[in-house]
Amino acid sequence: MTHHKFKVGELVDYHPNRLVMTPSSREYKVVRLLPLEGSDLLYRIKSPAETFERVAKEQDLRRRQPK
Repeated sequence: MTHHKFKVGELVDYHPNRLVMTPSSREYKVVRLLPLEGSDLLYRIKSPAETFERVAKEQDLRRRQPK
């Protein structure tokens, strides 16, 4: 069984592939773990700079480094 690398509430950096419109912020909070879709683990993420949530693949997320 495959497990999610990130937990709900964790801060992550979002680095989507180049085909996706560049987000206004790269700092996001994981708000929900989504089921496996094909071979991709998915997350619902939210930026404080945006009014909506995004769905992101685990491969596009990085653990947030402390400042």
